[in-house]
Amino acid sequence: MKLQQIKYLLGLVKNNLNVSKTAESLFTSQPGVSRQIKLLEEELNVEIFERHGRSLTGITPIGNKILKMAADVADTMNSIKCVAEEYANESNGSLYIATTHTQTRYVLPRTIINFTSKHSSVSFHLKQANPYQVCEMVSKGLVDLAVASEAMEHFSNLITLPCYSWNRVVLVKRNHPLLDELPLTLQKLSMYPLVTYESGFAGCYKIGVLGILPPNTAKTVEGPVFTGLQATINFNLARVSVSSSAFGSKNEQNQATINSHCR
Repeated sequence: MKLQQIKYLLGLVKNNLNVSKTAESLFTSQPGVSRQIKLLEEELNVEIFERHGRSLTGITPIGNKILKMAADVADTMNSIKCVAEEYANESNGSLYIATTHTQTRYVLPRTIINFTSKHSSVSFHLKQANPYQVCEMVSKGLVDLAVASEAMEHFSNLITLPCYSWNRVVLVKRNHPLLDELPLTLQKLSMYPLVTYESGFAGCYKIGVLGILPPNTAKTVEGPVFTGLQATINFNLARVSVSSSAFGSKNEQNQATINSHCR
């Protein structure tokens, strides 16, 4: 078995089993790709791909298992290269971090400034996605680390380290009835229309599984949409559950926050 064969396997999957496109993307010949795949199947004594004539039409059950392991091998090879590059250039290199919009906009800027001022020769790269995606990037070796509040439990090959604590707040107009019903409970919150993050962000799933989200709950994504959410509050259209990090002293004067340490 050769690393080249593993590269061809993964290339075929990436190119939807199109041998011609795979050969082109890997700067080799179509017969060369076909031959190496056939040699690998003969060595393993199994068929990785389903065929119709000379065309690859699908992946066999054993092929799916082999491809998963091949992807792990490729990730390990990339990690080895990164380790070698870091050792050879200790004061240089690149740092890739995956995180969500809230972390990028409200939490990390000062940390990034401090880091780049101390390590000016290190190239810094920030990738934004939802919590599951950022954890997946670390799991696959696409980034060095992730800063996230969700989804770590889905990846057994990751180690999680506590960074800091935050909580959710409920954002309402200052004359809203919820301000007279403290302490806030999930049952009280469920009596009103609610706008919150899309599933996968900042604990939305944990609220949903408790069954307290009202039928007219709206979900949105992190980002500039938060400004629009504040506007809906001014027209009494919604109550918003957001990360406390996303709400600061510079927000609308006619809006109030309620800490949502509620059950």
